Amino acid sequence: MDTIITRHRHETRRRTLTVAQTTRLTPHMIRIVLTGPELAGFVSMAPDDHIKLIFETGTDRPAMRDYTPRAFDAQAGRLTVDFAVHNAGPATAWAVAARPGDTLTIGGPRGSAVIASAFDWWLLIGDETALPAMGRWVGEMPASARVHTLAAVPGAEDRQVWTSAARLKTHWVHRPESAAADPEPLLTAVRGMVLPEGRGFIWIAAEAQVARALREHFALDRGHPRPWIKAAGYWTRGVADGAMTSLD
Repeated sequence: MDTIITRHRHETRRRTLTVAQTTRLTPHMIRIVLTGPELAGFVSMAPDDHIKLIFETGTDRPAMRDYTPRAFDAQAGRLTVDFAVHNAGPATAWAVAARPGDTLTIGGPRGSAVIASAFDWWLLIGDETALPAMGRWVGEMPASARVHTLAAVPGAEDRQVWTSAARLKTHWVHRPESAAADPEPLLTAVRGMVLPEGRGFIWIAAEAQVARALREHFALDRGHPRPWIKAAGYWTRGVADGAMTSLD
């Protein structure tokens, strides 16, 4: 396989959008649909793209947070963003209070990393913050794809049901939100997994240390080819800026 990841750059500009709909998907997830004429020209080519959400703070420096476009319908002019709800932060506070007619400014995506489809199977692993990307990914996969997902959430009420044409198997780990930066719950789960035969792509997104531990498990303990693993820290314990960190 010559090229595994093809990177595309996009024109970046800020867009001010309007809240059209809010839905509480689960106790820890809010879905917000954004609309507006400034969505013209918006491009998102990969399920794990990220955009900057910009929140005014009353100071000279607005707060910015990275979020995944959960869905984008260019014809309808609707951008969907799912917010994992936790105890602090401007994004959570905004999402909880958001009502139709409110506005939000976004930037990006600056680019997309499109992964070649020539794999026999896929394994997507993440925590609450990764669910939007995971849900979009399996929803866009063709019927020929074979995919497993493994997600860590606080409880059964936080599980999501995804629609996919692919051969999909979902696996869930329940652990308290206070343990979200502990690699062990997900490591215990993956140690018990038998990987399918053939070439497989493994995608990991969670707290940075958790994602790193999982990547090292597959690369070192399992001997899985590193180019067939993509890992990212979607957040870092003790760091408030919420920036996504690539671990590749």
